Order: sequence, then structure tokens, then C-alpha cells
Amino acid sequence: MNELEQDVRALKGVGEALAVKLARLRISQVADLLFHLPLRYQDRTRITPITTLRSGDEAVVEGDVAAADIVKGRRRSLLVRLKDGSGILSLRFFHFSPAQHQQFRPGVRVRCFGEARAGATGLELYHPEYRVLSDSDAPVEDHLTPIYPTTEGLNQARLRGLIGQALDCLDASPEALPDWIPETLRQRFDLPALYDALTYLHRPPPDADLASLADTRHPTQRRLALEELLAHQLSLRQVRLKIRSDAAPALPSGRNLQATFLTRLPFSLTGAQRRVLDEIAGDLACRSPMLRLVQGDVGSGKTVVAAMAALSALAGGFQVALMAPTEILAEQHYRSFQEWLDPMGIDVAWLAGKLKGKARLDTKTAIGDGRAQVVVGTHALFQDDVHFHRLGLAIIDEQHRFGVHQRLALREKGEAGGFTPHQLVMTATPIPRTLAMSAYADLDISVIDELPPGRTPVKTVAIPDERRPEVVDRIRQACTEGRQAYWVCTLIEESEALQCQAAEATRDSLGDALPELAIGLVHGRMKATEKAEVMEAFKVGELDLLVATTVIEVGVDVPNASLMIIENPERLGLSQLHQLRGRVGRGDTESFCVLLYHPPLSAHSRERLGVMRDTSDGFRIAEKDLELRGPGEVLGTRQTGLAQMKIADLERDRDLLDRVTLLAKSLLELAPEASTPLIHRWLGEEAGRYGQV
Repeated sequence: MNELEQDVRALKGVGEALAVKLARLRISQVADLLFHLPLRYQDRTRITPITTLRSGDEAVVEGDVAAADIVKGRRRSLLVRLKDGSGILSLRFFHFSPAQHQQFRPGVRVRCFGEARAGATGLELYHPEYRVLSDSDAPVEDHLTPIYPTTEGLNQARLRGLIGQALDCLDASPEALPDWIPETLRQRFDLPALYDALTYLHRPPPDADLASLADTRHPTQRRLALEELLAHQLSLRQVRLKIRSDAAPALPSGRNLQATFLTRLPFSLTGAQRRVLDEIAGDLACRSPMLRLVQGDVGSGKTVVAAMAALSALAGGFQVALMAPTEILAEQHYRSFQEWLDPMGIDVAWLAGKLKGKARLDTKTAIGDGRAQVVVGTHALFQDDVHFHRLGLAIIDEQHRFGVHQRLALREKGEAGGFTPHQLVMTATPIPRTLAMSAYADLDISVIDELPPGRTPVKTVAIPDERRPEVVDRIRQACTEGRQAYWVCTLIEESEALQCQAAEATRDSLGDALPELAIGLVHGRMKATEKAEVMEAFKVGELDLLVATTVIEVGVDVPNASLMIIENPERLGLSQLHQLRGRVGRGDTESFCVLLYHPPLSAHSRERLGVMRDTSDGFRIAEKDLELRGPGEVLGTRQTGLAQMKIADLERDRDLLDRVTLLAKSLLELAPEASTPLIHRWLGEEAGRYGQV
């Protein structure tokens, strides 16, 4: 083990207490200090004459003490008058000791650094950093002074000292921190060496370009961001290679089954659906596992594409599993597949957490002996006690709700048949290209970019909740005309602090205001059977108005619903609002979405609601969502590895992603052995979550 790989406690002055504080900054090894980069810099490389100082300047000033007095005003303070021959400046300390007062004897030479501010005596430095000089020619700093992200109980001077020790280790043994990007690739991609980048960023020369450093656009910063993005992409490529190295069944086209299926549909496929099906068919014909993500905006027809892909697996004598993140969405898929496939003599089974006792045992037996040809359910499908007879295709809906590691877990479910199942991942949440290239680098991507004919655009308006009575009247009018409506609440229980009406209270108040309407309620704390009953009643028209929480975000298809009210929309992300809005506009009647917000709105919230009003393009909305909320929020908590990047920022560094893709390809060709150490450098223990170790 080299010095940089040692625990930080190997450094001088680091005990258990300091190690705990460093751990809060994700620093455990000496090398971690090198990758803890400055937030900004101060210029302490030159002494500024007092007379040239202006309020707001941060500067190094040197002079002789003219006087040092304790001043009793509103707050007791130590006031030191400093002169340098060009002018006089005051240093003011509100917290000081008698020993400190004694330091400032008249005639003593002092060098200090701080921000000049207008005060009672003219320009003053409040609590400046300072030192008493014994040598009038003491050199100033020879590089810009870094300001680091820190934590409670760890000041800048202490952190700089520790990073200085780490840099000394690096200087003594540069080979201890290998540059895993070979020099030939560094030259091709115009990248500085790792050693040069790190030493520059911790100790920039006085003439460094402060503007590009502040904007994080300096070549040294970009080099490190690019390497971190490269490590994430390589980690996902390893997942892909690991899966694709297994054998998968080469599935027939299932053309006859698909033709029968299509004749039973009341609509024709769009050109985009046919194009994506051709891409899937090409994958399924191969003997390595398909790893394909199908993106399609709300209502683009992904479920039909999934059913067509399933028929290819069934034609080859294999089983199909379809997993959804919620029971409501899983039930919707189950009903659709039953309706489509039962008349074709195909057995569709259901498995979720709510299935208990003999019914669960019977279903598991049918899955194990192959009688259950298509199995629809929640994550219960991939629990240890569920064994498939011959699983050929796994379909995962709304992949961003699940972890990346669950793609790997699917391999085990195909072991009984001796194959790794093909994987089809679907999402109705358009994924910005930035995230697609990063979070889904292990998948091929298909896009259904065409809506079926007859879908009417949804008109969106934002209204303050003080106009609530008008909205209630609009519901009455729509339902009187034979249409149905949704009212979406963002919380279930009362919370005055969040100023958000609970779903139960909303249902009761709407019942009082609209006694002539049949009103239902759905929220996440209801039993699955209760939710299913309410949803079915709404679907068949027994209910006029459905009050719901965001559990209806996906999987609910009621063409007769033409009005949606979303209460407190400022609390939701753009992509989630877009998903909710997609529950209306599914018929041939003009549909509306009302964003009922609570004023005053922040500038951020106004911008988000403005995007919803201005566009129904899911991809534009997704890009804006990423810009406003960041990758951790957009992807969800399961994908936090991408949100926890140390240096890179997916939004800021999106222009690097094409270079990252090319660099990853080149590195795997030229120096494949560098892949694993690069991943471990940047992901550490997180690497195991992706399946590398």
C-alpha cells in the first residue's frame, strides 16, 4: 500500500475526531484529499497599498501598528490602526484575548488578509487573518489560496494543511497516483496529465485565469470532470458486458402470433411503434441478451410494443415477466395483457405482495412448471422464492424506479432454462440525452416519438388557489356534459406547515360543493383491492370525479376523463407533472389541466409552471426538469450514484459526454486494464452496486 492509499489517520495531526469530520466530506484515504477540490480562490500573492483599497476588495495588506485600543461601543471591540505609508486602515476584532491585544504593540509590523468594508473609522477589516512579521522581507504566497468545501469543526487552515500533506506525498511519489488515461489518449483528447491537473487546482499560479476557474471551465477542472464521467460510463459498460457475455435464446419473430394479435386491436400501429419493434426483433434474434430501453411520451403506445415483444418470446416457447413499480400500474398491465392474450389461449398470471396463501403458492407453482406463460407483477417477481421454468424475456416498466443492480439480478431468473433473459426496459418519463448517455450507458435506446392519431393536446393553465370556486364550477360543467375529472392532491394527511389540503379533506369539501356528483378517493395507504375497486368504478363511469394522490401518475387510462386539477403543483417535478397531465387527453374531447398553485410563487416555481403551460413535449420538459432539479431528483433515489458525483455535474458538463463516449471506446481498445482501477478511483464502494466487483 502506498502513502496515498493509507487511511487519513496516517497524516500528522489526524486523530479519531478529525477522521470523523473528514468522513463527512467523503474523505477516508489520503488520496481523497487530492480530489477534494476548491470552491474558489483568494489572491494572497501580492501586497496591496492601503490607499488603493476599495470597499468589497479582498486583499493582503502590510503595515506598522500605529495604535491598538479596546473600544466600548454597542459591542466591545479591539481596534487596531495600521499604516503603510500610503494610508491608514483599521482592523476590528469583536472576539479577542488580552494576549492578542498585547501582540499589537505600536511599531510592530503586521501582514493581514480580509475583505475591506466601510466602517466607523473608514475602511476596516473585520477579524482578518493576520501574522506578526519578524522579517520585513517575508515572502507572500506563491500561489492562489484555495477555499475548500468544509464541515462543522474543520476550518480552512486545517484543511489546507492536510491537503498540503497529501500534495507532499504526491510530489514525493507521483507514481502512487497512476494516470489511467494513457498519454497517447491524453494527447488525442487534449487532456492535461492527472498530476498536473491536481497540483494546478490546489496551487494555481498567481496569473491563473480566475474567471475560467470560477466558471469551472478551466482545462484542469474539465480533465477531472471528464475522468469521473468516464468512470461512471465504464462501470455501466461493465454491467452491459457482464450481461451480454451470457447466452440468451435466439427468439423467432413470432410473426403469426403478432398478426393474430394485431387483427384484434381496434387501432393500427404508428410508424414509430413499427420502427421500435423492428429494433427489438433484431435484438431478440441474437444469442446475446437484449438490453434495450424504450422511451415514449405519455400515450405513445409502449404497452402494445411490450405485448408484441412478448409474443416473440412466447412463439419460441419461453416465458415472459413484466415488472412494474406499483401495484396500480402492475394491475393496469395485467388487465391489458389479459384482455389481449386470454382470447389467444395464452395464460397470464399475476404476482404481487398482496397475493397470499394458497393463491400465491399456486401461482409460484404455475410459474415454476411453465404453465404461467406471461407473469405480471411488482418486484415480488424477482424475489428469491420465485423460480421460472423458462424465462426468455423480462420487461421492466418505469425502470428509473428500480436500481441498476436489478438488471443484473434478472440473470438468475433464467438459470433454470440455461439462458439469461432478454431485457426490455420501458419508461414514459422522457430521459434527457444527458442522462441517457450517463445513467443508461449499458442500454440500447429506442424512442417512440409519435403519438397515435386522434390524441388531442391538453391545454394547461395555472390558477391561484383563491380562484378555487371557479375551478369547482368547471368540474361541475364538465361532469354535467358527461365527462369525468381528476383532482390530484400532493399529500394524504393534513399539514398546515405545508399548506396542502389532504386528500380526505379535499374529497369531503368537494362532496359538499358538488353533491350531485359521485366522487371517489384513491391514495397510497389504501389496500390494493380497495384502490383497484375505485379505479375500476372510475374507468367504467360509475364515478364522476376521482380525488387522488400521485399514485395515479402512471398506468391509468380513462379516455372519458377530460379535466385534471393538480393542487400545489409547485411541489412536484416537471416530469411528474407531465406524467399526471398525461392521464387526460386520451379521448377525442378537448382536455384541460389546471395547475392550482398557492401564491406567492418563487421565481423558480413560476418558471417551472410556465414550462408546463408552454409545451407538451415530454423531452423538452425532461431537459428543463434536469436543469432545474438536477439528476438525483430526476432519476430518483435509486440512482443516487449519479447524483453523488464528486466533481462532475451532468447539467454543467453535458458537452463532455460525446467526448466521454469516444474516450471510453478508445480506452477499452488501447488499455482495457485501466477500466477497473478508474472505476474504483471514482466510485469506490459504489462500484459494487453496479456489479463490477
